[in-house]
Amino acid sequence: MEKIHVDKLERFYNLQEMKKEIDQELGELKKEFNQIFDESIGENRAGEFVEAGYQLKRQIRKTEKYDEERTVQLLEDLQMEDLIETVRRPDKTKIHAAIELGLIRGDQLEDMIVRQYSRVLQVKQV
Repeated sequence: MEKIHVDKLERFYNLQEMKKEIDQELGELKKEFNQIFDESIGENRAGEFVEAGYQLKRQIRKTEKYDEERTVQLLEDLQMEDLIETVRRPDKTKIHAAIELGLIRGDQLEDMIVRQYSRVLQVKQV
């Protein structure tokens, strides 16, 4: 494995710290800009502001979804069960219990397990 140089570790660390500060400041500016838009043109309304060669534009994206619990209850009350989706998926807790009780062998399911890995790099000053 190629050696990792200290100067690159230090640069990585410093960039992480800068990113935290930048993300925090961006969040504060976004909050301020949205508040100004809300007060001047209304909440959830698109708009733009142009000043000194800069354009600040706010777009609004709207997503809608049904409240699952309440909608299912209403559809059941209306006897419209055909409009309710049934999701079939393995119950991990019950599978582990069945293995513990000897109802199924763990090796029978071994090749059914999908493993996902995430790589995380972290540099700290020590």
